[in-house]
Amino acid sequence: MIGDLFAHMEWADARVWRAAVEAKATGDETLRDKLHHIHLTQRGFFVIWTGGELNLPWKPFADHAETIAWARGNYAELLPYVANASEQERDRIVEFPWAAQLVGEFETPAPITLRDTFVQLPSHSTYHRGQVNMRLRELGNEPPLVDYIAWLWLGRPKPVWP
Repeated sequence: MIGDLFAHMEWADARVWRAAVEAKATGDETLRDKLHHIHLTQRGFFVIWTGGELNLPWKPFADHAETIAWARGNYAELLPYVANASEQERDRIVEFPWAAQLVGEFETPAPITLRDTFVQLPSHSTYHRGQVNMRLRELGNEPPLVDYIAWLWLGRPKPVWP
């Protein structure tokens, strides 16, 4: 199931990007920022999972093609990592440097496993893809259908990036 969530996430990201490029909406600052945030978070989770440094491009790229290439590169690492994580590894506790800030100053975040984050990341991406689709509609465009069940009905197609 987790593998399907990640495969769907890439397919849906690619569809949203294609819609934005075809609508010539990639210059919209709100749209650019949301798309960058989706991929920034995906990369951030991967870096935390693998113990790397959070040396990330915090500001959006100037050109949408750079963001697309970066996102695709992220997926080239994300998907194999998720697919190859052992059951023992999936039970490992993952520490997020920003967790305490999100929970609040008076509470301590509960332990979160790698398995938990394998659900969180696609959920987070789905939430922000909804915002991207809303922005596409605000700009006068028809947003793409990216529902998980639609992906299943279509036979789990591979992503087609712009």
